[in-house]
Amino acid sequence: MTTPIRYINTDLDLVASYDLGALARALEARDVFALHVTSGDDGSCSARFELNTFADDPGDNLEQTISKILDAIESFDVSIQSLWLGCSLREFDIGYECGTEPWAFNNELTNHTLLRMARVGTSLRITLYPPTPNAAPSTGA
Repeated sequence: MTTPIRYINTDLDLVASYDLGALARALEARDVFALHVTSGDDGSCSARFELNTFADDPGDNLEQTISKILDAIESFDVSIQSLWLGCSLREFDIGYECGTEPWAFNNELTNHTLLRMARVGTSLRITLYPPTPNAAPSTGA
């Protein structure tokens, strides 16, 4: 039995020293939804977002997912842009589920998308998850 390696999704993680509610509402209006917006005891606020895949259904395409989130960020008005730029963390976290096949697996981000990410000040993190224990294995058929 084999388990396929697969791209899961991309989250957008933010941290700021102020409430992220207005920024969350601006993203949600653009089909990028908050998984959580949390205030810390130290006055900081963190938030995690992901694309509403039901809105545009980018499927499992990394490039399309990040591009659609960037579209939302690049459309901010000046007041929301100011909140965005004030975040101490602006990070795309790309998630993959590990597996045993194929022998090699890759996803591409074009230089155009990487440049867009740099222009809006985001960093990049890659998270690897172990195979899901109860996932149906691939039969190779």
